[in-house]
Amino acid sequence: METKANASAIGDLREREREMGDSSDSVSVDMEGVSLGGKEHLVKTCLGYVSVAVLGDQDKPALVTYPDLALNHMSCFQGLLFCPEACSLLLHNFCIYHISPPGHELGASAISLDDSVYSVDDLVDQIAEVLDFFGLGAVMCMGVTAGAYILTQFAMKYRSRVMGLILVSPICKAASWTEWLYNKVMSNLLYFYGMCGVVKEILLKRYFSKEVRGGVHIPESDIAQACRRSLDERQSSNVWRFLEAMNGRPDISEGLRKLQCRSLIFVGDSSPFHSEALYMTSKLDRRYSALVEVQACGSMVTEEQPHAMLIPIEYFLMGYGLYRPSQSSVSPRSPLSPSCIAPELLSPESMGLKLKPIKTRVRDPHERS
Repeated sequence: METKANASAIGDLREREREMGDSSDSVSVDMEGVSLGGKEHLVKTCLGYVSVAVLGDQDKPALVTYPDLALNHMSCFQGLLFCPEACSLLLHNFCIYHISPPGHELGASAISLDDSVYSVDDLVDQIAEVLDFFGLGAVMCMGVTAGAYILTQFAMKYRSRVMGLILVSPICKAASWTEWLYNKVMSNLLYFYGMCGVVKEILLKRYFSKEVRGGVHIPESDIAQACRRSLDERQSSNVWRFLEAMNGRPDISEGLRKLQCRSLIFVGDSSPFHSEALYMTSKLDRRYSALVEVQACGSMVTEEQPHAMLIPIEYFLMGYGLYRPSQSSVSPRSPLSPSCIAPELLSPESMGLKLKPIKTRVRDPHERS
């Protein structure tokens, strides 16, 4: 069923589709302003059309990403992919499929309030439909907070379709009364006032540490300013629907130990979801999971401290027989340099046999490189 959300965009794309003589349910168009030549596909699903930005060689294994609330791949994963080492590591091994929550893509129209509200289970099934469309089998998954929850539930429901999880500031429990009330306040503000200043402040606190958000004596960082601008582009009704779905999410913690794939969890020590990530780690099989706590960082490690993710991801992927390109392309000061590798990651256990909890540390500005 086609939703009213993307009526204008779908109309334009279908006109192009007719001109090209293509009768498929998905249309591929060049995305203006997308780094590294990604392409957007609008894939028809039971919830309507969903935007999937594809980056890389589709003959390679698939890495599926899903962003946090009110974000898309540009505002949630751009920082990680703008790191040359991370980009080369991921694109050397994967074709990346960035799935946006309904109506969160660039230029999305507002979803009509008359359309039925979807659940998190609907979003999980939508991912399966996307994989079916592209003919994908088992995939690697990377999600941030709400996106991490969706992908974790996907891994639990479609076990054979997920070979690994990279989760950033994940959640697994149902919303507590405090979170539920907090989200209801934000939901009402979105419904009646749209993406107003108060909502943006709440979301920025969700994403970033205080140092990045700034304050009276500290200017707001470029990262926070860019995120604030991206929030201005979101349709409030679309964010409201995703928030309502996440606020009604079920507790999936008891099924975590049955996951049959390895999991790598990142969380900033200033994240409001820090304790939830620790709880989730305690529920996972310790033989196949690892926790990386990133100091002086909020929830969105992918944007705030993406370099802290490089070494753990590299060693996590080694457990699957994947590797990064030749070191000749890596500078001596790169985070991938051997001198920067944490000792905990040099053991055979870190190669995928058994992943150990580790912590990153912030480099002293006076410390020699």
